[in-house]
Amino acid sequence: MQLKMTMVFGALLLAGCAGTGPDPAEEMLARMSVEHKVAQLIMPDISTVTPEDMREYRFGSILNGGNSGPGGDDKAGAPEWLALADAFWDASTAPLPDGAPVIPALWATDAVHGHANVPGATIFPHNIALGATRDPQLLRRIGEVTAAEIAVTGIDWTFAPTLAVVTDDRWGRTYESFSEDPAVVSELGEAQILGLQGEPGTDTFLGQRHVIATAKHFFADGGTGGQDRGDVRGDIDDIKAVHGAPYVPAIAAGVQTVMASFSSVNGTKMHGNAPLLDGYLRDELAFEGLVVGDWNGHGELPECTNTDCPESLLAGLDIFMVPEDWRELYDNLLAQVNDGTIPMARLDEAVLRILRVKHAYGLFDKPRPSEREIAGEWAMLGSDDHRAVAREAVRKSMVLLRNDGVLPISPSANILVAGEAADDIAWQAGGWSITWQGGGDLTNDDFPGATSIYAGIAQAMEQGGGRATLSTDGAFAQRPDLAIVVFGEKPYAEFVGDLEFLALRDSDGLELLERFKAQGIPTVAVFLSGRPLWMNRELAASNAFVAAWLPGSEGAGVADVLIADAQGAPRHDFAGLLSFGWPAECAPGSRSLFAFGTGGTYANPIAQREMTQACGLLDAGRAGQLAMFSRRLATGITATASENAGSAALPNLVGNSAGSLLRITAMDRDAQEDARRIEWRGNAALGLSLPEDFRVPAEGSVVLKFSLDRVPTGPVTLRGRQDVNLRSTLTLGAQKGWRTARIPLQCLGGADLRELRLEAGAGTTLSLSEIAITPESFTSSCEGPF
Repeated sequence: MQLKMTMVFGALLLAGCAGTGPDPAEEMLARMSVEHKVAQLIMPDISTVTPEDMREYRFGSILNGGNSGPGGDDKAGAPEWLALADAFWDASTAPLPDGAPVIPALWATDAVHGHANVPGATIFPHNIALGATRDPQLLRRIGEVTAAEIAVTGIDWTFAPTLAVVTDDRWGRTYESFSEDPAVVSELGEAQILGLQGEPGTDTFLGQRHVIATAKHFFADGGTGGQDRGDVRGDIDDIKAVHGAPYVPAIAAGVQTVMASFSSVNGTKMHGNAPLLDGYLRDELAFEGLVVGDWNGHGELPECTNTDCPESLLAGLDIFMVPEDWRELYDNLLAQVNDGTIPMARLDEAVLRILRVKHAYGLFDKPRPSEREIAGEWAMLGSDDHRAVAREAVRKSMVLLRNDGVLPISPSANILVAGEAADDIAWQAGGWSITWQGGGDLTNDDFPGATSIYAGIAQAMEQGGGRATLSTDGAFAQRPDLAIVVFGEKPYAEFVGDLEFLALRDSDGLELLERFKAQGIPTVAVFLSGRPLWMNRELAASNAFVAAWLPGSEGAGVADVLIADAQGAPRHDFAGLLSFGWPAECAPGSRSLFAFGTGGTYANPIAQREMTQACGLLDAGRAGQLAMFSRRLATGITATASENAGSAALPNLVGNSAGSLLRITAMDRDAQEDARRIEWRGNAALGLSLPEDFRVPAEGSVVLKFSLDRVPTGPVTLRGRQDVNLRSTLTLGAQKGWRTARIPLQCLGGADLRELRLEAGAGTTLSLSEIAITPESFTSSCEGPF
């Protein structure tokens, strides 16, 4: 089996090479300088690298992160993406002196549910929804559509599909997984790879309508107990049997690249795990493509930094994803090759793998991006045909968990559509949509051509002679025949979405359902989420409950199933089956209320279950302990930037004040965008309001984890109901790396505290990685330093 797979994959890697003579990749390698070999290992982000840098260094690849776009605009239009692709291509293919080989660079992107970084592209449901379809042919078509839309913008490579087998739904990347079942992940992952790359052995394979795919994140990233970047523990053969299974068909399908995971296996980080990257992946699974790192993942090894990590290369990594620190890493790798720390044989091995993938992709025969077969065909981006595939995926992925007969809805009825998520395309698309975390300040205008769930319902009702009225707060002038409540998890991406337990803290949907129930109005709950959550109260309060997951840009697919035809018959039946078991309780590891594979239809609705209505964990932790910001804003926290020109909301704690006197940007401390840089250009304040249900302890502390490069030139004040001067604390901590300040709550107003404001003037710049309230009291002094 291993020999056969090795021969097949080796043939695929050389598919772009003409004739049966010497390996052109080896010939090219022999003519490369050490400097250009090292450059092939470096993958910078377009936010920090320019075409001029590319012309000088000749990097092997570039990427755009989830928040990176041409010209620093993550909402840049498709033509700008293609123009930048041309600019990097031209720089990487400029002639070199002395006959050195010219090697075009590859551009990689996170098109994890469609080419969703680009406004106007088709955005598919996230993988958890696609797993509910159990339809590999649909997944293959989704791969084909995604590849085509990527090719329209001149990009070569997508970091997809995710092959995680998630065993704990608290993990914030659960929605990137097709299922908890390795067999489902294997089948659908293989299908999507075939769609993205084309059929091996045919003219379509890696042709100009297809792109390079990535199997990620190798390996066992879904088995970390719900913790992002966690550790998978257990017998290695048992771990392989579950988490390695999807890689077997993926490699057989010719996947060209594998991405290393942030996580660890039995205590060893995957970015430095030679027995698994080299031994298991290369020897046992017979993978011959290239291994790419994740965002600064090499820098998380105990012995490494972002700029210095020969250990990752020696362990089997071929490409370093180093978004910002590429110059220093390049210099260090070059020095380590020259002094023998990195053997030349290992450097050549990595470069040869990269070159062979480029040959398999036909990169040396392709014209510049804008001259390729479908490049610049803007009508193809989000075309009606492509959106029809996405709408089909929405229909087939929804899972019916309750229906007492209220569904399907008569198209002649008068219905109310309630909930903040009902007419919010960013919400229904979830993370990795235009921006990395999704949501935030995105509006429907940022998704041209897309349809919200409400808009789809309204159109279907209008066609049937009925009426749908949008009312996010549930208020109405005329009593409706029925109410649809659309609610759920707000958008998030990796690590920000990690949960302590499987319950939704946001009670807005429940309150609407219970209010309608008290008024005698039948309700349909449409739940948007990236995982199954404890929904017993919502199930009990509704007449029908639909798990709609994260449907993407084609919200009309929801109406296709909910709204009947003119005769009252379903236009489409429910077809989705749970790809993960649904919890009966909110505690981790609870039994299933609905087992894996459950899914009702109109003819066969799900029988009602006995359900507990209590979740003590929802109240625990709301008294005395609150991480207001720790990688993300906590639920219920509202952030604002204020100055004389007015105040502005700060979704995800990123943005500017009304007159731009206060600027807050995301930055990396230990992980991607897990901290914030706050820059004052004039007198302004950052405000954080506390959730209404949080009980501030009479004694305790506000904890600030901070870093700053220079002493503030003026006062820095933390205001509650009383004020605290932080200048002495910041002066003491300046230029000393990350520090922790603990300000007594009694100095800020104690139990009466409802808002914190951090005020300063021009010239102050401060980085924060955490803002928290703790019941622990560290000092009784209000003078500082703290």
